[in-house]
Amino acid sequence: MDTAPRPLLPEAQKKEPAPIPSSFDAHGVEPIPENGRDSSPRDQWWIWVGANVAPINWVLGALGITLGLNLVETLIVISLGNIVGCGVFGLFNMMGHRTGVNQMVLGRAAFGRKGAVVPGVMQGLLTMGWVGVNTWVVLDLAVALLGKIGIHGGEGLKYAVAGVVMAAQLGLAVFGFYAIRTFERWTVPATVLVMAVMTVLSLTQADLHWTAGTAESGTEKVTAVTQLLTAIGIGWGISWVPYSADYSRFVPARISGRSVFWATALGMYVPTVWLAALGACLATTGQGGDPSELVISAFGVMALPVLLLIMHGPVATNILNLYSCALAALSVGVRAARWKVTLVAGAVATVVLLVFMQSHSFAESFDHWMTSILVWISPWAAVMLTEFFVLRRGRLDVAELFDDRAPAWRWRALLALAAGIAAAWSWQYGLVPLMQGPLARSMHHTDFSWLSGAVVAGGLHYLLTRSENRAARDRSVLAD
Repeated sequence: MDTAPRPLLPEAQKKEPAPIPSSFDAHGVEPIPENGRDSSPRDQWWIWVGANVAPINWVLGALGITLGLNLVETLIVISLGNIVGCGVFGLFNMMGHRTGVNQMVLGRAAFGRKGAVVPGVMQGLLTMGWVGVNTWVVLDLAVALLGKIGIHGGEGLKYAVAGVVMAAQLGLAVFGFYAIRTFERWTVPATVLVMAVMTVLSLTQADLHWTAGTAESGTEKVTAVTQLLTAIGIGWGISWVPYSADYSRFVPARISGRSVFWATALGMYVPTVWLAALGACLATTGQGGDPSELVISAFGVMALPVLLLIMHGPVATNILNLYSCALAALSVGVRAARWKVTLVAGAVATVVLLVFMQSHSFAESFDHWMTSILVWISPWAAVMLTEFFVLRRGRLDVAELFDDRAPAWRWRALLALAAGIAAAWSWQYGLVPLMQGPLARSMHHTDFSWLSGAVVAGGLHYLLTRSENRAARDRSVLAD
């Protein structure tokens, strides 16, 4: 899996030593020099486990039961779908490891220096929005659990909790990767232990119904399967790929790509499947899919440790959102220190959160839009995979990504991306009417957006650019 030659490095990276890594990450989007790459596959594992040991995963697992599948069918779809989604995620982490470059800058290879601004802006806006959504989702649950241990305060308490969570996640994100790595390394194992105890307690107390489902016809089952695959199956791992190289770029080049692949892919797969399966099991007991109902009814006897788990969830996820948001901004041309951009992103996300707290209905609508517009990720991912692993065979001239003389626009790749987004939208059954495409509506509300978008974008990109990339690859070999 890791047999490709190492990439060419910019001259500045070869000659100028970087500062020894400290608790503060001063790196922007320049390639990480080797003496700044001190992350291990184990670190990568804990980063992605931490991002996914969160309430949202068990709520999405409960979706299978809500859609009409029985428990056995739901578990099969979640387990098999995530093999594909998390496998794609692992491949994207290999890109960062091989090049030392963050994900949005890597997009310049396919789309050009200016063409890569398009997905970069999308990624920056989405990450800021997710910070607000992820924090808002857990506030009611955190306040309810505080009430279980005798702490009451109404709306004032909710704003206090929001302030603590936002301050913690912004502080870690400002310090950057090294602080994120340390936080995840020391806190996630304890969180996993609490989650394991919760799982045992809930499953020993629950009366599971393995084969009861409301979807009776084959058509209804197919529709439910496709929608579940998009939400927490294949689509879940793919939704994380724009972040991946931002963190794997800190793994030393001497470490095998195979170990990076397995650490990141399994770091995504294990907690996602575990918590989604738990959510599905709890949903069969008749408690529904509401997070507060699921947690308080099943784990009320562990209110304090569950509270710590709930508070940890948005912090572990949002430090990645804030850090990647800053990198996306730098990738599209913002000229400022990364930590300053992170502060601005945190301020915007805080405003978003305050608006959500004032209007519950607006927050739900915004959440639905955020989920629906992820339709761009699978076509973009297909173009990136085709460019890196197929057309360039895993070899990339890193210096070209930062060269002002490199092509500003690669129109063929952008055309493939646009066609892929159109194909994905046509077979998407999103949570808002505008994001429900004609194919999805005409085919019983099925959702194959991730597949249609990827096939069209990846296939068209290969057909349009293979001759151009063959010439570029030959020049790279001669230069080496």
